[in-house]
Amino acid sequence: MVVKKRRKSVRMRGSATHGWGKNKHRNSGSRGGFGNAGTGKKSHNKKPSIWAEDYFGKQGFISKSQRKAAVVINLRDVQDRLPKWVAMKNASVVQGVFVVDLGKLGFTKLLSAGRMAMKLKLIVDEAAEGVVEKVKAAGGEVVLNESV
Repeated sequence: MVVKKRRKSVRMRGSATHGWGKNKHRNSGSRGGFGNAGTGKKSHNKKPSIWAEDYFGKQGFISKSQRKAAVVINLRDVQDRLPKWVAMKNASVVQGVFVVDLGKLGFTKLLSAGRMAMKLKLIVDEAAEGVVEKVKAAGGEVVLNESV
């Protein structure tokens, strides 16, 4: 008479572990965790494979209240670019005073680096304190826009 071998699931009835030992063969703990668990804990693990992904660093929303960075220009640069701006009609000469609207040229802030040798009327959103003094000393003026 030939006796068939019973299946393991039948043979192990009542043993609770079915031959897998005390705590093995349960959930994800026996395989090291879910997903990227353990990634980068050792130097030979799969750390380099996730550097290309957005795994590390900040993700999420960007606050709408963050202020945009100012686009700055120095007084020295204004004086250097003035002939070009006059030629392109981005600046004008009124009674010997150069009138430049820096806002229309894309600049939001005027800094005081450089010396002033000519009369200027500069229209800008923001200006450093030193700029106003230097331009006034040369006989010009700085007009600040109130829209900021």
